[in-house]
Amino acid sequence: QVQLVESGGGLVQAGGSLRLSCAASARTFSTYAIAWFRQAPGKEREFVAAISWSGSSTYYADSVKGRFTISRDNAKKTVYLQMNSLKPEDTGVYYCAADRTLSDDVRWLSYDYWGQGTQVTVTS
Repeated sequence: QVQLVESGGGLVQAGGSLRLSCAASARTFSTYAIAWFRQAPGKEREFVAAISWSGSSTYYADSVKGRFTISRDNAKKTVYLQMNSLKPEDTGVYYCAADRTLSDDVRWLSYDYWGQGTQVTVTS
């Protein structure tokens, strides 16, 4: 069982940056792959980025590749999403999710645990 709490969202102008954090409660946090998803108003939730349990493997949606960076600090039980060159279309609620796996292939995981989300609003 793991509980996830996102933070770091806010209001930013296009071209700006934000860093989201996902803090986890699990004692075995280092055995979980973590991903970020987002949901814009009126749209389905979409995958943004994922990172393997060790941090050695990452995967990004094409829409954020080169602008967003996912990373993790297992000692702090936290995953980060650094978002640069933000665009209005990046607006939405950002959720982190966890899947307990030691696989380094994080492309097609099914996530069992979800946070409550943090709002990101990018103005033009």
